[in-house]
Amino acid sequence: MILSLIVPMYNEAAIIEQTARTYSEYLSAAFPDFELIFVDDGSADDCAARVEALGLARVRVLRYTPNQGKGNAVKTGMLAASGDIRMFLDADVAYGTDVIAQAVSCFEANPDKELVIGSRPLHPEGYAGYTALRRLASKTYIKVLNVVGGFRLSDSQCGCKAYRGPAAEAIFTRTETKGFAFDFETILWAQKLGYGIVEMPVKVINHRESKVSVVRDTFRMLRELRQIKKRVKKG
Repeated sequence: MILSLIVPMYNEAAIIEQTARTYSEYLSAAFPDFELIFVDDGSADDCAARVEALGLARVRVLRYTPNQGKGNAVKTGMLAASGDIRMFLDADVAYGTDVIAQAVSCFEANPDKELVIGSRPLHPEGYAGYTALRRLASKTYIKVLNVVGGFRLSDSQCGCKAYRGPAAEAIFTRTETKGFAFDFETILWAQKLGYGIVEMPVKVINHRESKVSVVRDTFRMLRELRQIKKRVKKG
């Protein structure tokens, strides 16, 4: 079994070397066959060069310009990967490294499922470290978007998702959304293609300021979601 881990990055020079070492060391110890793919989403800093300079085994850096959005970076990595299981995690290692083996175990326990999606609400400490206001805002944000999207998922926006290889290729060859709303499109395509989804409890371990503005981005996401639904419906 080959495991591919995709890490999208945009102007992450301040943390990316430690991130690369952390993921590389974990994968080297836990999996006999893996690849670690960093995708530079048109960064203005030298984060890609910093990863390359480390010379880590089984690590690739993909890059393009200009900046296009996280969805495009994840898609680029997923379609360049060769793994039987393809997972993406953020550059800040928000959910730690143990979630990688946890996702693989979920696939082994659910051979009829093609997607594993991390869920903070399903973990008893999933929102530990969040302020009360941020916790409320996050839950409301997810609930509104899920209702509009027609999802029966507790956390569609979690930055921790894994796919079986064939499902990743079938889904990401169809996606067009380049920004943060790409999560919605991948879920809608998964449902349309009949893929099974299992949710996996996760906890945020490393906190940093969210790049999402709840009010502004909720309305933007709702507009994009309507467009995505129409596009997926047409098939």
